[in-house]
Amino acid sequence: MRRDLDPETVSSRDFYAVLNAVVVPRPIAWVSSLSADGVLNLAPHSFFTVACVRPPMVQFMSVGRKDSLNNVEATGEFVVNFAAEPLFEQVNATATNFPPEISEFAAVGLTTEPAATVAVPRVAESPVAIECGLHTTLELGDSTVVIGRVRHIAIDEAVLDGDHPEITKLRPLARLGKDEWSTLGEIRSISRIRHTDWPGHFTAPTTPNAG
Repeated sequence: MRRDLDPETVSSRDFYAVLNAVVVPRPIAWVSSLSADGVLNLAPHSFFTVACVRPPMVQFMSVGRKDSLNNVEATGEFVVNFAAEPLFEQVNATATNFPPEISEFAAVGLTTEPAATVAVPRVAESPVAIECGLHTTLELGDSTVVIGRVRHIAIDEAVLDGDHPEITKLRPLARLGKDEWSTLGEIRSISRIRHTDWPGHFTAPTTPNAG
């Protein structure tokens, strides 16, 4: 038996909590940005993904008007720093609602590192930094999608296997529901099936005879 939830009748807070718990796991954009007054901000955003391949773009969503959104709109630049498992407590701490004049870097004790293509510093402790220029923002209800064009990616060679990032060295964090987070866990690998190889490769489950 399923429970039916209607966003028109369930409170928005309760519906959001359910949606947040089933759209999982979610990668984290650990966004560093600069205010118009030069105050450095760092905050995690768990609605994050690749937006376009050519040209390369990434996107994160701000629920409500957060410092990250204000700063990106003011300066047109930001950096997505990789949220890695060894930085778990620091990533969570930067979600604290500090006032705009306080830098999360200083409050949490993280090190800044100059970026290659933007004025916004990177998190030196993070293994990967994606430097972005603002492409566009899109308001959707109470949220804003921020799309950035990727200008540069800087990767710590310690997490590479040859020229490719190695997932067990990256050790990504992901968000779940409530206050829950996840780490890498079991890794499964499977190749995509080409249509020319499809016959006999996969047997669909049979449907019980209704008669």
